[in-house]
Formats: sequence, C-alpha cells, structure tokens
Amino acid sequence: MWISDKWQDYELIDCSRGEKLERWGEWILVRPDPQAIWDTPQRDKRWKNYNACYHRSSTGGGSWEKRDLPESWAIGYGPLTFKVKPMNFKHTGIFPEQAANWEFIMSKIENAGRPVNVLNLFAYTGAATLAAAAAGARVCHVDAAKGMVAWARENAAASGLSDRPIRWIVDDCTKFVEREIRRGNRYDAIIMDPPSYGRGPNKEVWKLEDNLWAFVSLCAEVLSEKPLFVVINSYTTGLSPLVLTYISESIFTKRFGGRSESRELCLPVTASGLYLPCGATCRWEA
Repeated sequence: MWISDKWQDYELIDCSRGEKLERWGEWILVRPDPQAIWDTPQRDKRWKNYNACYHRSSTGGGSWEKRDLPESWAIGYGPLTFKVKPMNFKHTGIFPEQAANWEFIMSKIENAGRPVNVLNLFAYTGAATLAAAAAGARVCHVDAAKGMVAWARENAAASGLSDRPIRWIVDDCTKFVEREIRRGNRYDAIIMDPPSYGRGPNKEVWKLEDNLWAFVSLCAEVLSEKPLFVVINSYTTGLSPLVLTYISESIFTKRFGGRSESRELCLPVTASGLYLPCGATCRWEA
C-alpha cells in the first residue's frame, strides 16, 4: 500500500461503523465511508462534537448537518494550498489519500532532467495539476465540469502558481484526447482519475469496467516517444489493483518498456494506528 502520512492540515482521527472522523485544518467533519465496516468503539468526543456531519438518506444521497462551519476554508500540503468546501455527495474538493501520488509526481518531474509535459484527465479541483506545476512541469488540466476547473484555478492562485504554464480545459476527456492525437500534441506523462460511472455530453454512459481499457489504449497514442510516467486512479469498489496493473502492462509496458505497479492508497488512522484503504492506483514508469 501507498500511505499518505505527511499531512499536517488533515488527519483521519478515527473510523468505525461506516463513518470516518476527520480534521480538516481546525474543522472536524464526520463523513460516510463504505470501507469502515468494523464496529470499534467511538471514544473520541469529537464523534459527537463535530462541526459538520454528512447524513446518508435511506432513499439515496444525503445532506450535511453543519454547526459553526464556514462555507469554505484553506488547507495546505507542502507548497500547495487547497480550498475545502463540503459539497453534495459528502465530498470536500480534496482526496487526501492522493498525497502519496502527489509526492510521486513531484519526484518524477524534479528528477527527470528534462522538460516534462503533463496531461491531467478528469482533473477535478487540480491537486495533481498543482503538484506537477510546482515541480516545474507544463500541465494541461482537463475536466468536463466548468465549476471544477474554476475551483482548480482558485487553488492554483492560492498556491502562487497562477503564472505557471497550465492550460485549463473544460471538455470531455475522451474527445479532448482524440483531438490532441489529431493535432499531433504529445505528453510525457498522463494522470487520470476516471469516474466509476458517469454520462458524457451527449448522454453517453461511462462505466469504468466497460470503458477503461479503450480509454487507456487511446491515451497511449498521446504519449511522447520517451514518456516518463502514467498514473491511473480507481475508486470503483471491488476492482482489484491488479486489474490496473494488467491493463497498464498490456498497453504501456508492451509499447514503451518500463514497469507497472498497483497498490491501494491508504490513510493512517490516529486512534488505532492502522490504515484505512481509500482506492487503488497504478503507476507506470519508464
């Protein structure tokens, strides 16, 4: 497993009974987590004295119960600053377990010894974009949601990276990659965080199990002749990390050499000293 254990402004205090108790800066949130199936005692007083709790609805979805909580606030990770804002479907705008990948991305770019052009697909609020830009890369940030791209630009400004060479693109990721291939544009690294399920601009259905192979195969065509790395994230429940390795080895290693490795991303739990699994990542590197 890859553990995101260098946080100062985020802490996974405890997790139990399908929920997790978190500190985001100075604010305490309780959110659902399907992996936390154990029934360990919830002894920390903050389980009841939270600033906000996301309550699931029996009919699907849910809502936030907020107590003395600002609409948004900032947290930092190394040189990066992110806006945190509780949203629908329990999200906050940041996936803290991804910090292990940010460290990997920054290290690969800083040690490349050459200019690096990065493509970040399904790029959300831009944490990986900022990690790559802070390390010195040129970055193309692509997400279909205009609001998420605007949020990512706010994060770039807060991190002092507004003047870095970042292209901000609101577009369907598949269609954008197809156009980049036709234009002859190539990238030395790709980061992708495809959804488990979604709908395209023309109501076409995206399902990760059905579409990931074709999408990753397409992305191989937009890589440069000497690519540096590819990161593939998956939050699809029940999908083994080894599936990502199989896809990556079959597409990237077969074509470019190098190696692939997939592991679960985890966060340390303060109360138990154990780790909460939070999704899977595959890293291919030359």
